Amino acid sequence: MADDTFMGVKRDKIDWSPTIDYSKCDFCMECDKFCPHHVFERRDDDPKLVVANPHNCVVFCRACAKTCGPDAISFPSKPETIAAIKKIREQEDGQ
Repeated sequence: MADDTFMGVKRDKIDWSPTIDYSKCDFCMECDKFCPHHVFERRDDDPKLVVANPHNCVVFCRACAKTCGPDAISFPSKPETIAAIKKIREQEDGQ
């Protein structure tokens, strides 16, 4: 699993993980082969790859998307994610 916190915020509070566009995905599984954090999972009953462990994804890592030939993997907006992390930190500091 990735670090438990990022910028002082618990990882499970940060919305950062890949989304797979199945209309583009050719099921080559290169993203799964590449990712050392076990974010993806292959299910026996379905040929589709799924994002089974989203909180294992390293915040701001997009490397798996670079392995995707059909460009089927996307991530949340980095600036919006930074703003959300800062907001969470402010809320937690105010407690």
